Amino acid sequence: MDSEMIKKLGTSFIVPSVQELVKKSITKVPERYVQQNQDPHVVSSIISLPQVPVIDLNKLLTEEDGTELDKLDYACKEWGFFQLINHGVNSSLVENFKKLVQDFFNLSAEEKKVFAQKPGDMEGFGQMFVVSDEHKLEWADLFYLLTLPSYRRNPHLFPSIPQPFRENLEMYSLELKKLSVTIIEFMTKALKIQPSELLEFVEDGTQAMRMNYYPPCPYPEQVIGLNPHSDAGCLTILLQVNNEIDGLQIRKDGMWIPIKPLKDAFVINIGDMLEIMTNGIYRSIEHRATINSEKERISIATFHGPKLDAIIGPTPSLVTPKSSAVFNNISVKDFYKGYFSRQLEGKSYIDVMRIQNE
Repeated sequence: MDSEMIKKLGTSFIVPSVQELVKKSITKVPERYVQQNQDPHVVSSIISLPQVPVIDLNKLLTEEDGTELDKLDYACKEWGFFQLINHGVNSSLVENFKKLVQDFFNLSAEEKKVFAQKPGDMEGFGQMFVVSDEHKLEWADLFYLLTLPSYRRNPHLFPSIPQPFRENLEMYSLELKKLSVTIIEFMTKALKIQPSELLEFVEDGTQAMRMNYYPPCPYPEQVIGLNPHSDAGCLTILLQVNNEIDGLQIRKDGMWIPIKPLKDAFVINIGDMLEIMTNGIYRSIEHRATINSEKERISIATFHGPKLDAIIGPTPSLVTPKSSAVFNNISVKDFYKGYFSRQLEGKSYIDVMRIQNE
C-alpha cells in the first residue's frame, strides 16, 4: 500500500510543541490547552481502589491447569487491561530503547524539525486528532510512526531516524509483533475458538508506534495529556519509560483508576476492533493520561491491528442463538478513516458500529 493511501486514513492540524512551551516560565495555561468540565485527576485515597490484573506469560506458557488462562480471560472480560510480567522480551533491548526514546525527546527543537508532521499527514512529531483551529490541545508531544509491515513505512521519515535509534526501533517493533501474536493466541484459547479465527487477521496485520512526551504543568488540573478514549486496533502494548510517574488512568465502574506500572512489565489493553471481533466479550476500555506538576512522563504505545484490506465483524463461532451479533461488519480501512477523522471522545466511535435492536 503506498504512502498516499496511508495518508488518506487520517490527518491532524499542525500545532506548536508543548515541550518548547514549558521551557518558558508559565504563569498561566494558554487558553487552547485549558480543558473545561473534565473529571478530577486526583482519585480519592479514601477508597481502596482495585488494581488491574497482573498476568504472567511464563505461567501461560508452562502451566497445565489453566489457572493463568482463566486470569487472562477475566482480565479481558472485566478490565480490558492487564499488566504482563515475564513477557520474554529482552530486557537490555527494552532498556536501550527507553533511553533512546528519551534522547529523541531531548533533541533540540531544530533537530526535531526533520521529523515534524507534514500538513495532511499523521506520521511524525506533533499531535494527533486535532481537527480544527479551535480544537482544545492536549498537554503532550508525540512521535507517531507506522512500523509494520515494512512496506507501509513512510519513505521520507523512517530513513531520517538516526542510528542506533532506528536499529533498536526495528528490533523492538519485531519483538512486540511476536508478543502480540502470542497474547492473541492465548486469548483464542480462553475464548475456546480456533486460533486462526483471530490470528489470520493479526499475523500479517499492521503495527504503529506512538511515543508520548508529557511535560510537567504547574496547573495539572487544567490540562489533559491524552483525552479519554478507547484504542482503535486489536491490542496495544504500552511501555512506560519512567515508572515512578503516574499518569495512565482507566475508567472502571464509573471511577478513574490509576495504573502504577510494574518494573519490567508491559501494560496491555484491548482495542475496539478486538471488541468487535470477540462480539463484545473482550472489551476496549476508556483511558486517559493526566499530567504531573513537576516531572515529565514518557511512554511508548505500540498498536497492533488487522490488515488494512480485511473486513472485520464478530467472529462467526462467537455468534450463537444465545448470543446474537452485537456489531456490524466494517472494513478495517473504513474503521480507521472514521476513527482518525474525529476528536477522541470516549468509546463514541465503536458505538456507531453497534447493531441497533428495535
